[in-house]
Amino acid sequence: MDTKPLNSGHHDTEAAAGQTASSRKPWSSCSAGSSTDTSDSPTGAHVEWCKQLIAATMSSQNPGAITSEAMSRDYKDYDGGIFLDSDAQHKDSSLALREGNKQAMLEEAPRVPGETIKAIAKNVMYICPFSGAVSGTLTITDYKLYFKSLVRNPPFVLDVNLGAISRLETIGVQSHGENTRGLEIVCKDLRNPRFAYKKQEQSKLEIFEMLSKYAFPLSHDLPLFAFKYLEKFPEDGWKVYDPIAEYKRQGLPNESWFISKINSNYEVCETYPALLVLPSSINEDELRRVAAFRAKRRFPVLSWIHPESQAAIVRCGQPQVGPLDRRCKEDERYLQTILDANAQSHKLCIFDARQSSVAITNKAKDGGYENESFYPNVELNFLEIPNMHVIRESLRKLKEVVYPAIDEQRWFSSVDATHWLEYIRLLLAGAVRIADRIESGKSSVVVHCSDGWDRTAQLTSLAMLMLDSYYRSLRGFQVLLEKEWLSLGHRFSSRVGHGDENHANSERSPLFLQFIDCVWQMTRQFPSAFEFNELFLITVLDHLYSCLFGTFLYNSEQERISKGVFTKTVSLWSYINSQAEDFTNPLYVNYEHHVLYPMASLRHLELWVSYYVRWNPRMMPQVPIHQHLKELLVVKTELQRKVKELQREASSSRSLSSSPDLGGTAMQTTV
Repeated sequence: MDTKPLNSGHHDTEAAAGQTASSRKPWSSCSAGSSTDTSDSPTGAHVEWCKQLIAATMSSQNPGAITSEAMSRDYKDYDGGIFLDSDAQHKDSSLALREGNKQAMLEEAPRVPGETIKAIAKNVMYICPFSGAVSGTLTITDYKLYFKSLVRNPPFVLDVNLGAISRLETIGVQSHGENTRGLEIVCKDLRNPRFAYKKQEQSKLEIFEMLSKYAFPLSHDLPLFAFKYLEKFPEDGWKVYDPIAEYKRQGLPNESWFISKINSNYEVCETYPALLVLPSSINEDELRRVAAFRAKRRFPVLSWIHPESQAAIVRCGQPQVGPLDRRCKEDERYLQTILDANAQSHKLCIFDARQSSVAITNKAKDGGYENESFYPNVELNFLEIPNMHVIRESLRKLKEVVYPAIDEQRWFSSVDATHWLEYIRLLLAGAVRIADRIESGKSSVVVHCSDGWDRTAQLTSLAMLMLDSYYRSLRGFQVLLEKEWLSLGHRFSSRVGHGDENHANSERSPLFLQFIDCVWQMTRQFPSAFEFNELFLITVLDHLYSCLFGTFLYNSEQERISKGVFTKTVSLWSYINSQAEDFTNPLYVNYEHHVLYPMASLRHLELWVSYYVRWNPRMMPQVPIHQHLKELLVVKTELQRKVKELQREASSSRSLSSSPDLGGTAMQTTV
């Protein structure tokens, strides 16, 4: 493979040959993400839905809550907008019921298949930080909070996936009356909606008890909503990642590396997948000794191999050398074997993501780092990236800057004070060093942090994104996430806290968000190098929290199998790939043999306003960018069709011109 480095300021802009966008019309679904469109009827049995709607309408005169039990009463069938009942006394009230029913339909929350309404409350006040308080109807389902006010035109809608809720807090709202109580919903996606209600209306309290119950189902012995979601998609996202096929694409196995099933029962390492790529010369006994020496038994495994130089990216946990500098002969031999597998280099480079001072502290706690005296031909580099607790605090500060109010005069200094972009820079700079050592230095690298499932995943996946154009395609990026983050054990459940009300858990940290931000920075610097668009990245982050899909649930492959995730839930990629054109970049060019080297300096980085500040209506673009991209995709498809037609005409013209019957001179046509 003849690879060429691409610097962000000087990348190639030639048109993509043969990159034809799909002409299939968008496949519509009422699933995934927040929706403010209530024109479509909720999915499910029409009659049953009408029963629930009538129940809600008949109870609407009572401003209290309507529970799911009340909705399950035996009402007569509702057909074509007409209430059917043989009892004469109900016929007299049917006209009034239909009028009330129209109002209920306007306020009805759209639902995805499997979603059920748990409670409805009228006359709830939403305290909007941008446009003031507005009164409306609040609906709680087992998947989302849905608030709608018909006072404004167009109607005001607020839609929050319950999985995005971090905690619920009671607040004072004296300005709305002394009998008024308030609730603040602190969300993981950087917004804090607030509601007010009259405290003497005890039924209103049921709404918020219901909210707590379904926002934190695991804390109430309930299943996550992903196990109730019944949507069917044309594409099966669980088939996106096949480890054997992915390693075969990389040219594996070969004489130096083989695909091992030693962890098929997750006995050697419970956080690793069943299939792993290991050095061919290592036997099982040696491997178990190496596993015992590495943190969380996460021994070195191959993630990616260069198709020409055979330089490899290997990842693992820290060595447990401790304060006495313990040694493990099997571990030392293992790293030497990794070096020997690459004939073009005589040096193995270890990138320790941690700050050197932290690594030294870990050594005192029975962790540590590789001693270059014990590992010959090894070069140790610390990337000085802060730990997850620092990143969590940085995002907290960023949230204070962007929501709800923005200080225009101190915008840049306020963002700078959070250090968020500085930590993005450190990650990108580290990944560039890894990619460059592989590509230019032709050296194999070993990457680890403390346990090898946080900063390690960030660095290896970013480096692979720079090195391998396949991962920059829509499906290739999905494979990258499945392999480097999901199968290799990033602790999504612990870092995100799906369904868990313990918001103060120190294990929570926005590390995956930080990685996606780095990817977005790369798409800004190389706008035509990625097949996916910004909407795709935002959708991935929204469903990181939503619990609608099973993709990001739990901490490891072993846990997902034991919980039945692959058989009982829907993959996010099923939704994405069933309407891929919505997530496709119309400017995409397949730089198949190019390596991307993004500029990892603060001068070239920017705050991702479209994600972090998207809840502020004053920061929204004048023209929706996603609609513009879809229009460009249509134009691109049409232009590519015309090019093919012209090429066929030119080919036909040349054939006729060179025919001996015409006796003329062949004409050279350039298109």
